[in-house]
Amino acid sequence: MNQPVQDVGPASPAEVPDETSDVGPAGEPRFRLAYVPGATPGKWASVWHERLPDVRLELVQVEAGAVAAALETGDVDAAIGRLPVDKDVFSAIPLYEETSVVCFSRDHLLAALGDDETVSAGDIAQDPVWVPGDDVLFTGGRTVPGAVPADPEGNPLERVPTTADVVATVAANVGVAVLPMSLARLHRRKDVTYRLLSDGPTARVGLVWPVDRTTDLVEELIGIVRGRTVNSSRGRGAPSARGAQTGEAGGEPAARTARAGAKKSSKGVSGAKKRSGTGRGTAAAGGRGGAQRGKGGRSASPGKKKGKGR
Repeated sequence: MNQPVQDVGPASPAEVPDETSDVGPAGEPRFRLAYVPGATPGKWASVWHERLPDVRLELVQVEAGAVAAALETGDVDAAIGRLPVDKDVFSAIPLYEETSVVCFSRDHLLAALGDDETVSAGDIAQDPVWVPGDDVLFTGGRTVPGAVPADPEGNPLERVPTTADVVATVAANVGVAVLPMSLARLHRRKDVTYRLLSDGPTARVGLVWPVDRTTDLVEELIGIVRGRTVNSSRGRGAPSARGAQTGEAGGEPAARTARAGAKKSSKGVSGAKKRSGTGRGTAAAGGRGGAQRGKGGRSASPGKKKGKGR
C-alpha cells in the first residue's frame, strides 16, 4: 500500500521508520496518524508538536477504504477518516461534515451559473452522474441523483475506479459527478468547475481508532481535535502527566504550590533566624551583665543604689 508519510517531529526525514513499531528509528516514541484524501490534519499536527515535542507524529495518507485495515493491522494508531465505522471494532469522534458539489466541464450549461449560485438534484436529473469506485457519498443505499451512465445501446457502464478518473471523465463533458467539496478541490482541473449541490448528501469526517487501543497518546489527540487546552487535557501531555515525567508530583499546579510552600517555609526560617538573632543578642547582653554582676555582686535595686549614694 503506497502511503506518503509526513514526519512532524525531531527525527530526520532521511530516516525510514519501521511501520509496525511505536518507536522511531532513533528510539524516540512516535504516533502514526492516517488521514484520507481531502482531509487536512495540519492544524492538529501543529498543536501536537507544541504539546508533545518529544513524540514524533507521522502523518500517513491512505485511501478512505483502506483506513480500517491500516488500523486493524497496527500500521497506524488513529485516523482522520470517513464515517460511519464499525462501532464494535472502532471508536470514533465526529469532527465535521462536508457539503457536496456537482463537478462538470466548463463547456457544460451549468458553467453559466455564478460562483455563488447552487445546483439542485433536479438540475442534473437528465445528466449521467458518474460515481467513482472509491465513492464516499452514496454508501449505505443513498440514491444517486441524475441518470446512470450508459453506452449507446442503453447498457449501464461500469464505475470508473477513482475520483481522479471521474473528474477526468466529466472534463470531456459526458456527464457530471457529485463529490465532497474537499475532493473536488483536491482533483481540480482547469477544464472542470463545480457548484454547491443544495440538496445533496454530506460526507462526515471523524477521528477513528481501535476500541481496544485507547492509549494516553490517543487521549492526547482526542483533546487536541476537540480543542481542549493543555490544562484540561487528559492525555500524556496533561500537566499531571508531564509532572510525573519530570519528577514534579501533580504537574505544574502542584509545582506552583510547592514553590509557594517553599517561600512560606523560607519566610519561616528567616523569621526564626531573626528571633534567634534577637535571642543571641539578649543572651550576650545578659552574659555581659552577669559578668558585671560577678564583679560587683547582685545588682542593687534603685533604692539600694540611692542609699549607697548617701
